[in-house]
Amino acid sequence: MSDPNERVLGVHELSVELKRNIEALTVGLWVEGEVGRLQRHPSGHVYFRLKDEERDAVIDCALFRREAMRYGKLLEEGARVQLRGRASLYAPQGRLQWIADAVRASGQGALLLELAKLREKLTAEGLFAIERKRPLPTDPRVVGVVTSRSGAVLHDILTVSRRRGPVRIVLAPAQVQGEGAAQSLLVALDRLERLAELDVIIVGRGGGSQEDLSVFNDERVVRRIAACRVPVVSAIGHEVDVTLSDFAADVRAATPSQAAELIVPDAAERRRRLSALVRHMGRAARSVVERAALDLARCERRMGDPRLLLAEPQQALDELRERMRVRQRAQLVRERRSLLELQNRLMATHPRVVVLGSRARLLPLETRLGAAMSRAVALRKGQLATQARALDALSPLAILGRGYALAFDSSGAAVRDASLLRPGDPIELRVARGSLDVRVENVRTDVALGAAFEHEP
Repeated sequence: MSDPNERVLGVHELSVELKRNIEALTVGLWVEGEVGRLQRHPSGHVYFRLKDEERDAVIDCALFRREAMRYGKLLEEGARVQLRGRASLYAPQGRLQWIADAVRASGQGALLLELAKLREKLTAEGLFAIERKRPLPTDPRVVGVVTSRSGAVLHDILTVSRRRGPVRIVLAPAQVQGEGAAQSLLVALDRLERLAELDVIIVGRGGGSQEDLSVFNDERVVRRIAACRVPVVSAIGHEVDVTLSDFAADVRAATPSQAAELIVPDAAERRRRLSALVRHMGRAARSVVERAALDLARCERRMGDPRLLLAEPQQALDELRERMRVRQRAQLVRERRSLLELQNRLMATHPRVVVLGSRARLLPLETRLGAAMSRAVALRKGQLATQARALDALSPLAILGRGYALAFDSSGAAVRDASLLRPGDPIELRVARGSLDVRVENVRTDVALGAAFEHEP
């Protein structure tokens, strides 16, 4: 039984009581530390963490819109500042936070200002752009590690890697703080990149103050990390520590152990996931088969016996086939008849047939032509004989054969009139057989023509 005089508070009442007491005790105090996880909200409020790097203590802080408009420029990631305000309890989450109403730089303000300028410069060059970030390999074989040989970083990475799966770890030892650390890191990265089978690089070190981590804000180191040919995972400091190398790397890990977890796939987890996928695939396949079987059964019920569904179309198909055969047969007969007619017509007009017919028609014509030619020749021969006889009767040679002669003067002209000649003129007498050269002795013009014919034998 509880004491009726005991006071029992609700959670909200306790939060209100604590908030009132804490604010009363801390109002107006100044607190100093290093800014981390800075977030500027669209509302104008600024939320961040203030950490004590020496004692590893952290408190959430808030600078509301009105104060942020005045002091917000002093807040930068890694800046060491002094905050005036009061502690308060955020009731919804039961979280202690510092509500600041004034901010002033402390200690390393100039150094952080240079760091902010360098960050702005590299950001403007696109060195921190999201588009440049490369995905980590899904199944790396060789992992390069740049860290101190004697630190706990290497031990943590090896421990996690061996637990998760087979992978080859190649250490490029380097100095991670102090004078000469930047050059040591550059040399280590160069040595790793000469390894052809390298898949990914982890750049890591343990926690420390901002000064301890300053080498990872060196411009040469930041640019070298961004220029690496393989993806780079930064595991520098604790979760609240942020350096420019973190922005230049492809992936940032809160701790070296987390870097190893991000890079080395968990073989056991892969086996479990594979087994789960196989089981899920089997269940999915069975489910698909069962649903298909149900759908098939439902379709069978709706369709009925498929043989009956096919019987009528098959019968119609048989009828169509029979009709097609009949039509094909009739068409074939018609085509054959037409082909026969065409063949007959072709044979009738065949050159041999045409020649034989022409020859048959030509034989009577040749006979008739021969008879006609014979008659024509005989007729022409008779006519020619008649004309030859008539011509022969009129021929001067025939007259000469009857005893007549032809007289030609010296010029070769026929003598038709004796009065044209003179005694002593030479003349040529042509008789039936030959000619005579004579000379006129006497010219008589009174000889009658009848008297000459009387002496004709």
